[in-house]
Amino acid sequence: MTMDVKRDPAILKAKKRRQVLMAGVGVVALIAVSVWVMTLEPAAPTVDGNAAWTGKVTRGSMVREVRGSGTLVPEDIRWITATTSGRVEKRPLRPGAQVRPDTVILELSNPDLQNRAKTAELAWRSAEAGLATRKNDLATQRLQLETGVANAASQVEQDELQYQADLELNKQGIVSALTLRRSQANMDRARNALALERKRLQASTEGEKAQLAPVESEVARAKAAYELEAKNVADLKVRAGMTGVLQQLPVEEGQQVGAGTNIARVANPTALKAEIRVSETQTRDVRVGQVAMIDTRTGTVKGFVSRIDPAAQGGTVGIDVTLDGDLPPGARMDLSVDGVIELERLENVLKMQRPSFGQENGTVMLYRVGANNEATRVQVQLGRASVSEMEVKAGLNEGDDVVLSDMSQYDAFDRVRIRR
Repeated sequence: MTMDVKRDPAILKAKKRRQVLMAGVGVVALIAVSVWVMTLEPAAPTVDGNAAWTGKVTRGSMVREVRGSGTLVPEDIRWITATTSGRVEKRPLRPGAQVRPDTVILELSNPDLQNRAKTAELAWRSAEAGLATRKNDLATQRLQLETGVANAASQVEQDELQYQADLELNKQGIVSALTLRRSQANMDRARNALALERKRLQASTEGEKAQLAPVESEVARAKAAYELEAKNVADLKVRAGMTGVLQQLPVEEGQQVGAGTNIARVANPTALKAEIRVSETQTRDVRVGQVAMIDTRTGTVKGFVSRIDPAAQGGTVGIDVTLDGDLPPGARMDLSVDGVIELERLENVLKMQRPSFGQENGTVMLYRVGANNEATRVQVQLGRASVSEMEVKAGLNEGDDVVLSDMSQYDAFDRVRIRR
């Protein structure tokens, strides 16, 4: 038989108070731990040092540059056009051939043109013959007038001698006064006749130019027409017109070409320039005359900006760079090149290597590496940019190490740890 032991109520009450107190302490401890845990920062993720390349912030000079790519092209390129229509008879050369100004690169034929040239030559020769005939007629007429002047002068001389003789005889009383007056009248008549003949000769001589002018004009017109046709015939043998390389010959034997058609292109391979294309966002400060360096993969050559395209195409702007120095070995037309244009030199600026993201005069978030390879995100205000460097306006100090690679996957973390 089991007997119930009666417990002391005071003991039970004390035990209950201890249990409540312990429960309260546990709750308070749990709340305290929760609050402490909530105040802790999340653990920083670890980033492989090979994937996070860093650079140091320095102070010094910085050269602002822009980069572009393009090709080497000739400075002197000439398209040769057909001056008249014709049929391609011969192609003695092929693209790539070396040519001189008188080198024949194509031979055309045009029977109608050749016939017109012959007709024009006959018209010119006929006009010249007419001019020669007219000159002979005028020469004969002038000779006749000159003969009349000579005869009149001879008559004057005879009449003057007769008058002098009659004057002496009249003084001696041998010849009457009537005879003397008759001699004087003959002399005056001969002198007037001589003056008239001289005027006729002078008028005829002065009129020769006016009479020959229309005929000479016709000869000149006929000659010009013939020379034009003859030049067109000569141009059927198409010549290079310059020293260089035949680049293109886009016609075939038997093909009919019209006047003004481009039938060949010749370029001078010894005078080349670089045509590079630069992103339109980077050409704001590019100016004609700025120094540029062209890399041909086998060497570099210095030059200067000589022309900037007025409009952009496909997000890029074309820039011509005239080369100053000798071309590196192996440089030739259409060779792919890279170009760097120097915009300006900045002195005593805070700078760093160009990060993988961030625009000129923009603001970016970068990780600054501190003690124990722990990197903290900081806001950095960027300034002017170059090809490989960028100015730092605010957010970093000289000597800071900064993560320059793309860390966008860690945007949720203000701190990361770099594993070296």
